[in-house]
Amino acid sequence: MSPSPDADRGSLFACIAAASDRSRPAVVAGDGALTYAQLLDRARHLAFRLGSVDAPVLIYGNKQPAMVVGIVAALRLARPYVPVDASIPPARVARMLAAARPADAVLAQPAPPALARELATHGVRTIVLDPLAAELDADQGLEAAARPCPAPAAGPRQANPEAPAYVLFTSGTTGEPKGVPIPHAALRHFTDWLLATHAFVPSTETFLNQAPFSFDLSVMDLYGALLTGGTLFALGREELADMRALFRRLDGARLTVWVSTPSFARLCLAEPRFAQSMLPALRRFLFCGETLPVDVVQALQQRFPGVEVWNMYGPTETTVAVTAVRITAAMAASGCPLSVGYPAPGIDVWIAAPDDPLRILPHGSYGEIVIAGPQVASGYLPPHAGAAAFIALPDGRRAYRTGDLGWIDPDDGALACAGRLDRQIKLHGYRIELEEIEARLRAVPGVTDGAVLAVERDGRPDHLVAAVVGGDADAPPLPEGARPLVQVVRAALAEWLPDYALPRLVRRVRALPLTPNGKIDRRALREMLG
Repeated sequence: MSPSPDADRGSLFACIAAASDRSRPAVVAGDGALTYAQLLDRARHLAFRLGSVDAPVLIYGNKQPAMVVGIVAALRLARPYVPVDASIPPARVARMLAAARPADAVLAQPAPPALARELATHGVRTIVLDPLAAELDADQGLEAAARPCPAPAAGPRQANPEAPAYVLFTSGTTGEPKGVPIPHAALRHFTDWLLATHAFVPSTETFLNQAPFSFDLSVMDLYGALLTGGTLFALGREELADMRALFRRLDGARLTVWVSTPSFARLCLAEPRFAQSMLPALRRFLFCGETLPVDVVQALQQRFPGVEVWNMYGPTETTVAVTAVRITAAMAASGCPLSVGYPAPGIDVWIAAPDDPLRILPHGSYGEIVIAGPQVASGYLPPHAGAAAFIALPDGRRAYRTGDLGWIDPDDGALACAGRLDRQIKLHGYRIELEEIEARLRAVPGVTDGAVLAVERDGRPDHLVAAVVGGDADAPPLPEGARPLVQVVRAALAEWLPDYALPRLVRRVRALPLTPNGKIDRRALREMLG
């Protein structure tokens, strides 16, 4: 193992080059694999084509190895990259193009006609990559594209710590995409903390890549793998949509680190074979992106004895995650909502009063979570979008108002997250936490998953609808006197919840729809329930 001779050892690109065993697979996907030698050579080739301008590089596809080539090439050039998953509609990509203003687009798969038109309209130069080889231009075949290229005139470059390493787009309450530029210094702070916390074994780890590169959870597995000389094991769209195909791939994966949303883990737990015998090398579950339910942890600890389960928390605007805790068996057995842990070094987290984000409430108080420190982004693209969420502190640091509700345990200082401010509704004069109802729903015997939606009338919440997953849809009719699952759910919720918080309608569904990011797709669920 030896670092690249032209690497600047201070950059993330240099760290990737230095950590790699050139013969080891760097990324494995459904359509093939790349060793570190291939990845670094093709990234150098692509960097030569891109050049050392400062404008962002859009990287489009669905977790093909070529997308990782594009990311590493952008890191080499210290150019911000904007990952765009192929599932994102072209109309939304058009808004992203207007905000990020990339000069180039690296395509790991051909763009659909509507997206190609948008790229042309915005004057973006496109470079199409073969999934496993190098550039594939209209006038240049694979043989020519794969020939050794001259040493690049540009790169590796030293990045400005405050310049963006990447730009991810997220949605606010308006549904409009907002770009979040994450500085190199913020990304480096996160990756340093991640590696120090888990002490991954160099050149041995295999990380699950469930989330698309356009979702910030993927930053954890992508950089966890590349900075330790490990392997990124990517699941494609087809495998995520077909459970049989998914488990065929997992059977031979030799995963050591599982990175996913809790919803995806719950989906996998529906398969009885999802256990230690399927993944004998697994050492850690790392969860982030949404609330981690107690029952999911209990099931994992039963099926994967000895495998660590970690709960992590952080919005996109604060670089993936800023708190973490290992969930012990005793914590899970308590049945209490799980903590999201303790802040990374240099990160301050406090609970703020509703009327003043700088007024810190005492531990044990319930309020909005505010985060300050080196992982906080500087703002949004376009700059006016949601600017009020970012605060300049008197000491010069940046803080971010998360819009998440939570409290800090007065005994041990651990942070607990209690859902979103925008998921708290007022129904007939009563304030209701939808996530509290969902937690009760999932605790009902026979229910494997569930979600609650507020149905509006005249622009206001009118009643609640619950969707439940459980039982066997193809089972024979129930014996006389046995109650259907929906009736069981109604009776169980009535024992826990006041009348005003009870769903008016409970519907049984085969599965909850998930977004490409692995979270519950509430818009699709609303359409499913009518």
